[in-house]
Amino acid sequence: MSLAPRKVALARTGTPLQHLPRTSAALGVEILVKRDDLTGAELSGNKVRKLEYLLADAQDQGADVVITCGGEQSNHCRATALAAARIGLASHLVLRTDDPAAPPLATANILLDRLAGASIEWITRPAWRDRTAIMAAAAERLRAAGHRPYVIPEGGSNALGSWGYVGCAAELADDLAEMSTRATTVMYACGSGGTGAGLILGAKLHRLGTRVAGVNVCDDRDYFVRAIGAICDDFLARWSIGVTVTADDIELVDGHVGRGYAKSRPEELATIRDLCRRDGLVLDPVYTGKAFHGIVTELAADPRRFGERIVFVHTGGIFGLFPAEVGAELAPML
Repeated sequence: MSLAPRKVALARTGTPLQHLPRTSAALGVEILVKRDDLTGAELSGNKVRKLEYLLADAQDQGADVVITCGGEQSNHCRATALAAARIGLASHLVLRTDDPAAPPLATANILLDRLAGASIEWITRPAWRDRTAIMAAAAERLRAAGHRPYVIPEGGSNALGSWGYVGCAAELADDLAEMSTRATTVMYACGSGGTGAGLILGAKLHRLGTRVAGVNVCDDRDYFVRAIGAICDDFLARWSIGVTVTADDIELVDGHVGRGYAKSRPEELATIRDLCRRDGLVLDPVYTGKAFHGIVTELAADPRRFGERIVFVHTGGIFGLFPAEVGAELAPML
């Protein structure tokens, strides 16, 4: 895509499209998975596609440290810390937790953050609403200490980061061009909006010819219509790609947040188990597992809710299965 900004090479793309035969039979609709969990090993998942563009911009601005934020087991923060280390930058992570005075043990993504040398600033859940100001204050402290910081928003979800999923949509257009024509919906877990914005823009740019729908794993439909709409508006103000995006283009499948962000219900964990046993595909409890459970729930009520074919974008997150409390919740059903 000649219109796209410069990027650094971090992700292994294009990722394969995998058919799930036994899950398709069980759900009564063809299920394909875009394996974006295979964009790397330690850098696996959707965040890497966005970081290719964001870290190129950090380099172009002469940064020596990147700042970003997320939950205590954030996939995005882990990917940022490792990707920054790969290109010689330091990282500072603002992570929310229940009690910053007694932060969680260094397991799963937190362990990888530490291995990559990231400095971690723990904040409370109520303070999370001020995360933009907290990251700005961290940037000021780092400048005062002689550093050149670059701030990356939650999830890498801004106009520049969305280019990563404009590129993914181009891959999907090629993937689906080789298949029989069927009413298809491309679906993804929506946690900050950047992946959805890129897929919506890319589907229009590359004439994908499918619906694009997100299953929100936090907040609600109205929040993400605004968030994704704002990212798309900023994108189109910066890059003229000959498409328009309205609120009608932003489809969210609401009602499946359950107990809340990163909090699992037994039925969600059972969906993760069942999918792994049927087709050997591993989902995570925070994003992909919760979103796929939403799809399963919707299909139980209406098997043609999303047409004849679903392409589920597997955005990674396997390290989210590794904290001890997740294993404790899963153990009784294994």
